[in-house]
Amino acid sequence: MITKAKERLSIGGLLDSSRKLFQKMSAGSIKTKRTNSITLSDCLMSALAMFNLKFPSLLQFDTYSQDDEIIKHNLKSLFGIEQIPSDTYMRDRLDNVDPQEIRKVFKSIFADVQRAGLLQEFQFIDGYYLLSCDATGFFSSNDVYCDSCCVKEHRNGTKEYYHQVLCGALVHPNKKQVIPFPPEPIKKIDGASKNDCEFNATK
Repeated sequence: MITKAKERLSIGGLLDSSRKLFQKMSAGSIKTKRTNSITLSDCLMSALAMFNLKFPSLLQFDTYSQDDEIIKHNLKSLFGIEQIPSDTYMRDRLDNVDPQEIRKVFKSIFADVQRAGLLQEFQFIDGYYLLSCDATGFFSSNDVYCDSCCVKEHRNGTKEYYHQVLCGALVHPNKKQVIPFPPEPIKKIDGASKNDCEFNATK
């Protein structure tokens, strides 16, 4: 079991595990008027590939994935993507994905880390671990907002609506690798008059 768990933690194993979990996600939860000719799994794996290959934007990823033969080959052979979506199509599909579904991938990888006996290697002092956290913003607008948006009121009377997430990972000063946790949304909770904060998201 330990050997199999370690095999699943190789780059090929991680991508294969992610793809299988993405394939299990219910397409019925995706509400879109566009045709579903490209699978949700291909859209999710394309998004993962975009970050893995360090593309700075969806548009640049779209351009290279269509024109660069090496990138196209890697997307199919390494990431298992059968049809590469355009940036507009991928955005349309992924905007409707429940973030809770993505947490399953993190939990699966974390379980493999535990089964492989690697978690103990990250213990720092007296059996405790170091959890490094930081918040990052991914949406901001003066006009577009939802009920979960945090709100910033400026002195000139305008309002800024935004979304942030708290990202955390187990770290160790003697290791280059980290063990990421699922991102935690920082949002206004139903019925609350104040924005949520990093402290509450950490808890």
